[in-house]
Amino acid sequence: MIDETRILEQLKAADGFESPDIAVVLGSGLGTLADGAGGSSVSYHTIEGFPRPTVEGHGGKVVFTRFGGKRVMMFQGRFHYYEGYPMDVVTLFPRLSAVLGAKLYLVTNAAGGVNREFRPGDLMVIRDHLNLMGTNPLIGGNRDDLGPRFPDMTHAYDPDFSKLLRECGRESGKEMREGVYAALTGPSYETAAEIRMLRIIGADAIGMSTVPEVIVARHAGLKVCGISCITNMAAGVTDQPLSHTEVLETGERVKYDFVQIISNFLERVEI
Repeated sequence: MIDETRILEQLKAADGFESPDIAVVLGSGLGTLADGAGGSSVSYHTIEGFPRPTVEGHGGKVVFTRFGGKRVMMFQGRFHYYEGYPMDVVTLFPRLSAVLGAKLYLVTNAAGGVNREFRPGDLMVIRDHLNLMGTNPLIGGNRDDLGPRFPDMTHAYDPDFSKLLRECGRESGKEMREGVYAALTGPSYETAAEIRMLRIIGADAIGMSTVPEVIVARHAGLKVCGISCITNMAAGVTDQPLSHTEVLETGERVKYDFVQIISNFLERVEI
C-alpha cells in the first residue's frame, strides 16, 4: 500500500503548487507538453513513497502550470499494471487529482491501430473503452469518501469535452479520428488473431493503460476526456514487427500537433 496522505502533503508543499482545475496524464513519448509548459515541477524521485516509472518515454515529474487562467497539474509518465504495480498504484493519479480538487481528468496514451483506416501518427479522441484487463480497480472495499459503490460509466468520456478536442484538432489543421480504446494487460503485444477478435467486438485502438485510471476518475466524479496517439498498426494489419522504439519515434514525429492541440484545448476549455 502507498501512503497517499504523505504524497499529498508533499505535493501541496512543492514550489508552485496550486490546487488544480485540470489534471493531465502524458503517456509514452508524449511528455513534450510538460517540458514546455512553464510553471514549476517536482520529480517523482523526490517525492517520498512515490512510485517510479520503469518504461522508456515516461519522464517522471509533476508539473504545476496555468493555461488560460486555469490551474493545470500534469503527470509526465504513468505506472502500468504490466510493470508489476497493483491497481492502487496504477490509479494513483486520478485519486490524487480528485482529492486535490481537479474537475477534469485528461488522459493521453500511445496506442496500436486496430481500425484499418487508421495510420501511424493519427490522433484519436477516445469515445469509449473496452476493459479487457481481467480486473477492475474498484474491486475491494469502496472508497466512500471518493464515490459510490457502483459508479455509472454510461458517459465515461465526456461528449462535450471530446467535441472540443476535435474542434481544437481541426483548428490546428489536424483532422482527428474518434473511436473505442481497448485495454489489455500486456506487456506482450497482441497476436494477429487477438486483433481480429478486437476489431469484431468494436475496438479501434489498443493499449496497456488508461482504462483503470478512467474508471477511478469517474468513480470520484471527475469528468474525463482522452486522446490516443496511434503510434503503430496492430499485429496482422501490416507485416511489420511491433516495437516500443516505433512508439517513441511516432510520438516524436507528432509532438508538434499534439502539443498544439492539447494547449489549445486547455486554453479554451471551461470548467
